[in-house]
Amino acid sequence: MNEKYVDIDFAKLDIERQKRRGCSEAVFCECKTEEQLVKIFSEFQKQGQNVLGTRVTQSQVQVLQKKFSGLYYNSQARIVKLIQKEINKYGEIAICTGGTGDIPVAEEAAETAEFYGSNVKKYYDIGVAGIHRLFDKIDDIRKANVIIAVAGMEGALGGIIAGLVDVPVIAVPTSVGYGSSFAGLSALLTMLNSCAEGMTVVNIDNGFNAGYSANQINRKISGEK
Repeated sequence: MNEKYVDIDFAKLDIERQKRRGCSEAVFCECKTEEQLVKIFSEFQKQGQNVLGTRVTQSQVQVLQKKFSGLYYNSQARIVKLIQKEINKYGEIAICTGGTGDIPVAEEAAETAEFYGSNVKKYYDIGVAGIHRLFDKIDDIRKANVIIAVAGMEGALGGIIAGLVDVPVIAVPTSVGYGSSFAGLSALLTMLNSCAEGMTVVNIDNGFNAGYSANQINRKISGEK
């Protein structure tokens, strides 16, 4: 294969992922030093690529902001973006949460989907404890090409939404909940065992993968290449 990557010793940057997969490589910031992140972002900047960094810490953000002008930071999502090329938006993804505590994971999904080109609409705090809130918004939610359902506790939101719509639903279990929720394991098992067809499930708190996967579906439905 003639695929190119840039070797900066501690990392090999996949600079042709955009051509191969339609989406550029993201930078998982957790466990990386501030010096490593500066070098990674600098190389992507040199290549003229937009950069998405996930699970960034406050100290990492402070260092990156000093090095790169125009860096965007969402503290809830723990995401940073360095945008060098205009992002053309298409389609629509609906992102729903069971409760307010699920918003950080939903924001990670939203920022990821928007970075890769999707329009996003948010419907927060519409969980099963007050299910009339979901019913009030369901007609708008149905207009989306893909739906992301983010919920902790028992994680029932995804299955309920999947039973009401005719588009793909991606469920994201979160670690929100009391002791017997087992840091998101209860929600994960509920979602995996749902009898509602057309719902897929990502890992606990993995808003990034939900946003990425939803964008891939939305891009195809919207006829984008």
